[in-house]
Amino acid sequence: MSGEYAVIREEDRLRPSEAVIAAVRARYPTEAEIDAVLSRKMQRRHGPGYTGVTLERLVEGTRALIENRLGHPIVIENARWLSGGASKLQMVFELGRDGPDSGARETLVLRMEPAASVTESSRSREFEVLAAVQGVIPAPTPYWVDAEAAFLPYPGMVYGFMTGSAKPSYDAGKVSGLGQNYGPDLRARLAPHFVGLLAKLHTMEVPPLPAFAHFERPQVGSNASIIRQVNAIRRVWEEDRVEEEPILEIVYRWLIANAPPLDRVSIIHGDYRSGNFLFDEALGRITAWLDWEGATLGDRHQDLTYATMPTFQHYDDDGVTALASGMMPAADLFAAYEEASGLKVDPLRLRYFNIYNRYLVTVLTLAASARASMVRGTHQDVLVNFVVGVGYIALSDLRDHFVEATA
Repeated sequence: MSGEYAVIREEDRLRPSEAVIAAVRARYPTEAEIDAVLSRKMQRRHGPGYTGVTLERLVEGTRALIENRLGHPIVIENARWLSGGASKLQMVFELGRDGPDSGARETLVLRMEPAASVTESSRSREFEVLAAVQGVIPAPTPYWVDAEAAFLPYPGMVYGFMTGSAKPSYDAGKVSGLGQNYGPDLRARLAPHFVGLLAKLHTMEVPPLPAFAHFERPQVGSNASIIRQVNAIRRVWEEDRVEEEPILEIVYRWLIANAPPLDRVSIIHGDYRSGNFLFDEALGRITAWLDWEGATLGDRHQDLTYATMPTFQHYDDDGVTALASGMMPAADLFAAYEEASGLKVDPLRLRYFNIYNRYLVTVLTLAASARASMVRGTHQDVLVNFVVGVGYIALSDLRDHFVEATA
């Protein structure tokens, strides 16, 4: 295929030159930090794929990072792998300090990129947004970031360990977040917290500079920031896809042509759904929101529609009522959000971001996930290939939804 649709040939995806990388950067301009992350991803393809990283290597790098930041020796004990997630490699450990805080012990987590990821993202952005939401949203406390992999094999960060469960004990067999059934009793307690925390996130003030230094700040009344986000997804499709799906180009052009101007700038989680929070099953309370790597500054409807994606819903006991993120029907979720936030839910923006998020999920599954596995860049081959299979369901859903919504 030639012309507007094709920018990179398959051989260039496997071993892209600097000229090829520059061409796709120019075609699909996005935020500077996202541009840097995606360019680094392409440059890595000239190096070796993922090879097993030992705990000893991670302990060594983590110790060097923390000692560099603190300026005195520390002790790392009881290091072990932390499971969960399809995109990042994680280690939990106990931190002891030999300096002024000698004797203190704290449980921390190292979160590091593999050679290739389902979602290529910025550790600096994740670090900044976690710092910003402290005291507003229950989330891990960020301590140190190694954005350039000066100490670790790949960019990573260290944050506080959070307690809680990702899945209820009576429905623990599923991939976390995919059709998670919390049951009527737990759901009734979690759902108000689920909506209320989203309302708090969207209505909190965006911190002034120098906070959020790795984000570009959108302007109310402009759609430039949304177009940058769409371009970033389109760029991932161009760089990572393993087969042609022309519907993705049709949807991309529609998203650019119909990008709505912002009416309010909010902090957007980007992956707000079942499976990305921990909870106390006995208390029925959310204890931590995780996976902030896709956070951005933008339109609240992006999170609202993502939480109601079919991938993350299941049906109530009546077999008819779809429960968004296992919580409540989408219409009820929107109504509860309006009441909790004081912000209006705009049907036209819902339409736009329902298409946007379906486009995003399709690209992350059929392009980023497939390519990460193909280049042997991930430690999660089995799970990532499962995600690729889900991508064909996402593609079908995108096509059907797009045709209906734009008819």
